Parts: sequence; structure tokens; C-alpha cells
Amino acid sequence: MAKVGDVDNRPVQQGFRRESDEGKAVETDEASDGGIKMKKELGLMDGVAIIVGVIVGAGIFVSPKGVLLYSGSIGVAIIVWILSGVLSMVGALCYAELGTMIPKSGGDYAYIGEAFGPLPAFLYLWVALLILVPAGNAITAITFAQYLLQPLWPTCEPPYESVRLLAAVITCLLTAINCRNVKWVARVTETFTGMKVLALLVITGAGAWHLMSGNTELLEAPFANSKIQPGFIAVAFYNGLFSYSGWNYLNFVTEELKDPYRNLPRAICISMPVVTIIYVVTNIAYFAVLPPDEMLSSQAVAVTFAEKMLSFMAWTMPLFVACSTFGSLNGAIFASSRLFFVGARNGHLPAALSLININCLTPIPSLLFLCALTLSLLFIRDVFAIINYVSYVEILFIFISVAGLLRLRQKAPDAHRPIKVSLVVPVVFLLTAGFLVIFSVFESPMEVGIGTLVILLGIPVYYVTIGKPWRWLTHKSQVFNRFCSKLFLCMPNSEKLD
Repeated sequence: MAKVGDVDNRPVQQGFRRESDEGKAVETDEASDGGIKMKKELGLMDGVAIIVGVIVGAGIFVSPKGVLLYSGSIGVAIIVWILSGVLSMVGALCYAELGTMIPKSGGDYAYIGEAFGPLPAFLYLWVALLILVPAGNAITAITFAQYLLQPLWPTCEPPYESVRLLAAVITCLLTAINCRNVKWVARVTETFTGMKVLALLVITGAGAWHLMSGNTELLEAPFANSKIQPGFIAVAFYNGLFSYSGWNYLNFVTEELKDPYRNLPRAICISMPVVTIIYVVTNIAYFAVLPPDEMLSSQAVAVTFAEKMLSFMAWTMPLFVACSTFGSLNGAIFASSRLFFVGARNGHLPAALSLININCLTPIPSLLFLCALTLSLLFIRDVFAIINYVSYVEILFIFISVAGLLRLRQKAPDAHRPIKVSLVVPVVFLLTAGFLVIFSVFESPMEVGIGTLVILLGIPVYYVTIGKPWRWLTHKSQVFNRFCSKLFLCMPNSEKLD
């Protein structure tokens, strides 16, 4: 019996040709599956822009206070920001080995599947599908809308309906861009990454000018009121690492990266130190201007900073925050849609999501599916609360992915590894991530319990839809696959799976 994700691979017209956007003829695979492949259009700087663009979102502008709240002092907070960047770099190096050993799109999903089998991989896909990806995108879209509209309502919050409508419009616009052309996506990412870096340079420049003017009193006792209890340190690191989340997104699109064996590790090694430096110097600028109490009470730290330092130009900061979230949402849509695309190609989601448009060579059904999920969450008034219940799950699955590196060292010792990190690297990461996961159980038992329940609910779903699928469900999946093929002018992907 066919599985829910099985693709209807009946032969199509052989030798089918089309003209690409650049005017060059592109042939479909003349194998029996009649499939096509997405083009490798992302270079090194595109990869750097994706990583930096996704990581540097609204967080550094809006709420870097989480680290300060649990560290208690400026000095400990700066140390946490630095070590969080170092730890993210360590994790990224582990992903560089995994990504060059397994040059498939899908990131964690692909690596967990190779190391531990289909069920754990499906559970990651299940959590990402249900909560992580659409909720993260919805929150980013809402944040964009709030800050873009804020100058129009300077004395109050923008209307709820206006915020949600603009968030929906921008989600649809970026989805359309992603459907049309991968190069357009790269250009948008690079442009808005440049704008957000410019905004952070403005902040750091203003902070440096403030310090050079002799205003150093806020930094004279950096370790006063430090909280050194393990629980507080763990939660401070948890907040810091959450601000660096997104460093693994380039691994989601490995198959569209030119020369991934060289460009994937290079992009990681360039982008992670850049992000760490940006985060550290930006926080020093904040601490130099804003007292800890004022920083903790602020709803948007960058806006409060701008009101103090930029005078009549303070209105530009909400626009910079909006541009930052716009670029982050664009990169997240591009990368996360490939996760669902690869999941469908492996038979873990309806096969229609693995179809590629014959003209644009983009996974249009997967992009539209992600857009629909994101739009549905925009109608939930308290959508920000959703991510709190499963945020620890993201760290848990990153822990499992890096553990998969050690598992693959044992399972496939002779596999080709263009990059092979020292065993110390994954061990250090696993010990630290394990410490954070364990302490999160004590600090946030309800969130951990609900997140675990969401994971466990994926087990019966797996056996009903994948393990022993119902016949009628298989039939409906095939009908839907053919419908999407005709509606969106798509064909199956021809990538050969091991």
C-alpha cells in the first residue's frame, strides 16, 4: 500500500523544454520520474546574508532585556552574550560537518532522519509544522506591522485589525516573491540585512559617542547585583541562545547553495562572528545610555534608546525595526518552506508539497501551504503565547541533531566528511545544551510539559499516516497531488534519495 506521501510518478512527456528567466533552455530529468530540480543559485554572500538576516531580527531591537533580567548585572549579561555567540558558533560548526556530509535540504529533519530513523525525524517535522515555523513567522509579521504603523499612532497602540491585516499582506507579498524567483529572495535578504546592520551601526555609533563624551557612570560597577545561581544563569543563557536562533537555517537550503562543501562552512564562519560582535557592541551601547531599570521596563529598547540619543530622528528607529523584521521574515519563509518540501519528498507530508513549478523552479505548493498556516495563526489574538510552550523543544531537537553527529561517526565511520570537527566540539555543545534543557524543566515545568505533549501527539499521527496509512487517506493524497500539479504547473522533484 502506498504511503500518504507517495508521489504519482507516472512518466510525462520526455525531453520537455522550457525557457528559464535568464533565457537559457532548461530540461527536465529524462528519467522515468520526469521530475525537475531546483537550481543552485545561492552564492557565498547570499548564504551569509541569509544567516545574518534570519538571526538579527526584532529581538536585538525590541527585547534584549531577557539576558539582563536573569543575569542581574551588566557584566554578567555581556559575558552571557559573548558565550552564547561562541556556543552558537560551536553548534554551527557541528552543523557544518552534518551539512557537508549530508548535502540535503531540510536541516535538522534530514540529519535526525539519517542518524536515528524516520520516526524522530517526523516528530521534528510535526512540531515545526504545527507550531515552531508558522508561529515564528506570524510573530515576526505582527512585529513588522506594529512597528511600521507605530508612527501613525504615536500616543497609543495601533489598532488590532490594522496590525493583523498588514501582517497578512506582508506575509502574502513575501510568499509571492519566494514563489517567483530565488534570486529575488536573495536580493531582498541582502538589502534588508544591510539596512538592519546600518541601524545597529547607528546605535553603536551613538553609544560610542556617548561614552567618549565622558558618560561612563553606568558602566563603572558592571558586576553589581549579579545573579550567579545556576538556575538564573541557565535561563540567561537560554534567552541569549534564543536571540541567536536561526544559525542553522542555511542548512535547510543546502541543495540550492552553489558548491555547498565550501560555501556552507565559509558562510557559517563569516556570519557567526559578525553576529556575535554586532550583538555585543549593541548591548554595550544600550548599557552605556540606559540604566538597567529603564532597560527592563522598556517595551522596545532600541526605541527608548533612540528617544534619548537621536532626538528628532528618533522616529526612524521603528522603521529600522520594521525593516529588520521584514528581512527576517523573508529569509524564514524561504528556508522553512524547504523543510516541508523535503518532508513531503521523503513521504512524511502529502506529496503535493514536494512539487516544483516548471517555470520558476520553486516549491510553490510548499510555500503556499506555509503561508496558509501563518495566516491562520494571525487570527489568534494571543499568538505570542504559543511560542513560549514549545521554545524549549527547539533546543531539544538541536541537541538531538548534534547527538546525531556522534551517532553517525559510529554508524558510518567511513562516510565522506569534507569537514570533520574535533569530538570536543559536539561534546561541549551537548553538555551545555543538556544543562539548559534539564534546568528548563525546573524553571518552566508547564511549558516543558505542554511542549513534550505536543511531541508525543505526533507518534500516533505518524503511525496513522505513515506507518500503516488508511487506504482512503492515501487515495485522497494522490488526488490532491494531481490537482496541485495541474493548478500550479508543477512536477515531482527528481532528486535521488538514498
